[in-house]
Amino acid sequence: MQAGAVVEAGHARYTYRLRVSSAASAALAAEWHRCRWVWNECVAKSKAVYLHARATGQRATCGPAQLDRMLTEARARTRWLREGSSVVQQQVIRDFGRSRAKAHKKKREALPTLNYTKRGFRLKDGRLHLAGGVVVAVVWSRELPAGPSSVRVYQDSLGHWYGSFVVQVQVQPLPETGRALGVDWGVKETATTTSDAHDLPHAGHGRKAEAKLIRYDRMTARRRPKKGKPGSKGYREARRLRAKAFKKVARQREDTGRKWAKKVVRDHDAVAVEDFRPKFLARSTMARKAADAAIGATKQALIEMGRKHGRDIRLVHPAHTTMDCARCDARAKHRLPLGERTYACTACGTVSPRDKNSARVMLVRAGLNPAGADGGRPPGALLQEAA
Repeated sequence: MQAGAVVEAGHARYTYRLRVSSAASAALAAEWHRCRWVWNECVAKSKAVYLHARATGQRATCGPAQLDRMLTEARARTRWLREGSSVVQQQVIRDFGRSRAKAHKKKREALPTLNYTKRGFRLKDGRLHLAGGVVVAVVWSRELPAGPSSVRVYQDSLGHWYGSFVVQVQVQPLPETGRALGVDWGVKETATTTSDAHDLPHAGHGRKAEAKLIRYDRMTARRRPKKGKPGSKGYREARRLRAKAFKKVARQREDTGRKWAKKVVRDHDAVAVEDFRPKFLARSTMARKAADAAIGATKQALIEMGRKHGRDIRLVHPAHTTMDCARCDARAKHRLPLGERTYACTACGTVSPRDKNSARVMLVRAGLNPAGADGGRPPGALLQEAA
């Protein structure tokens, strides 16, 4: 790819802070209550159809067409529902069809999230105009690269409103380096790579803020109101401090992952990444440390950064990566326990750190020549330049 070439990269989200007035906040909250009601009705309808089909032995589905008909009938007979935008309510049905977690959304637990398609919003004079006459100011921290096709308006745990726009983006190519990198995820180190300069140590943001988080947890528990009673001012303040502390840790993890991903993508043309699913760690003794490492978010940041700059990101299945030898491709007879951090191949006699060997296995499985690791240029690169 030549430098400066323009290539379509797909869609990306650009998120901005919203300045919402008290009237607009009340209107958005009312719209969210209607959308939450539509979602819960979809859950009830789908469960009723499933139970009926199970009792009668017939096959029945509750698709978008049936749910759209239900929404039309509900809007016709309910004035409160008609006062809201049909665009965002129909989008709730689309989101319900794509969602796997089809559970009820409770009023005190679910945070407001409203999705507007192109006919449900417009940008005018730097302000966001939503269906239903709601107008909010946008803090334009950067320009949108193109016209947005949809926007998600949501509120976080601190009560701040954000607008997340979906736009068509183009690849921003970087100079070719002729290097390849293998990435293995872990807990002791978040990412171990074939290049020592690109290893990502465990930052431990959650551990550093642990004392403060425990303090706010205890403060919230002490001031928690009895069931059915409204929360006091001290209880609301404790919840706000707790949410603020967790938000800071989440942003620190995101910042660390994105900076590391940028460095990896800038220095390598191709990256072989372990397609690691860290869910099983939640049931182990390493659950807290694994959650603090934010492996899933870091992996997603690397994939998105590679897509943005047109790099070759290859996901590798993690099965047996700790048992295979990166040099001779021999497989050990027994799985290595987590406490054993050195890999020794019985076939060729190679001895190397366990995670470094796994990172090189990623390169081999992805079809990338390991000679391109550690800053070396793969064979054939010089021949291509000479030609």
